[in-house]
Amino acid sequence: MCGLNNKKNQRILVIDDNESIHEDFRMILGGCTSADHSALDESKAALFGDSNQSDDEEGFEVDTANQGQLGLEKVQQALNEGCPYAMAFVDMRMPPGWDGVETIKHLWKVQQDIQVVICTAYSDYSWDDIITELGQTDNLLILKKPFDNVEVRQLAHSLTEKWNLTQNLVQMSKQKD
Repeated sequence: MCGLNNKKNQRILVIDDNESIHEDFRMILGGCTSADHSALDESKAALFGDSNQSDDEEGFEVDTANQGQLGLEKVQQALNEGCPYAMAFVDMRMPPGWDGVETIKHLWKVQQDIQVVICTAYSDYSWDDIITELGQTDNLLILKKPFDNVEVRQLAHSLTEKWNLTQNLVQMSKQKD
């Protein structure tokens, strides 16, 4: 199975030209090491009784790219390896290469089901422009910088879960055929 969590895909790609944003996402989404996670489970059991549940505290597998073209290469490589990304956070302005909209167009050409969050402080596009360029879709959200850590974690949890549930439904329908 792909990634850090053997139960579900929690692979996230951050495409942003700012290296400090990469570190911010790693810090917010990186989660605990397995040793930290075991210690946390033991503490929970001591405080709250026997709890073998280990909710989503394992964190996410976060990869980064500085430009849209490199992000597309990483998405293609992940697909070729059979370990696709569940979602991507994409900056809107990434000079000198593709902007966020162009990047997303390319990502969706190779992986239509990847969940995308446009994460930007400034945009050269209105929401109507974005919809005109990318189409009306439930695979796209916008998060304004500066962002709140809780918002990032909520989006990551919700969208990776959505991706995983969708994959399960696709597998179930293939099995019925």
